[in-house]
Amino acid sequence: MNSERIDVRAIVIKWKYPLLVLLAGVLLMLLPNADKPEPAAPDAQEALAAVLSKTQGVGEARVLISDSGVVVACTGAANAEVRLDILRAVRSYTGFGSDKITILKMRK
Repeated sequence: MNSERIDVRAIVIKWKYPLLVLLAGVLLMLLPNADKPEPAAPDAQEALAAVLSKTQGVGEARVLISDSGVVVACTGAANAEVRLDILRAVRSYTGFGSDKITILKMRK
């Protein structure tokens, strides 16, 4: 009966480095991904649109937020300074880089 008994301690000592690497990998997979912003709720889109609409020069604004980026349509988008302000605000709020943010001029 003793010969069939598994010595867990001996196995752990023998395989300690692969087990540590495996454990570290599992822990890293459990950490939240900080690079990918979480998708925004419709309330977040409306809140961002409301704030942008109240910003000087923006005018009326509509916002769409998805997993892959943000689209902002506003009446003041023809002005470069306004576009830069919108870009900074959206980047700050959503965490998306400027390459994932599109600003369009809305018809009046």
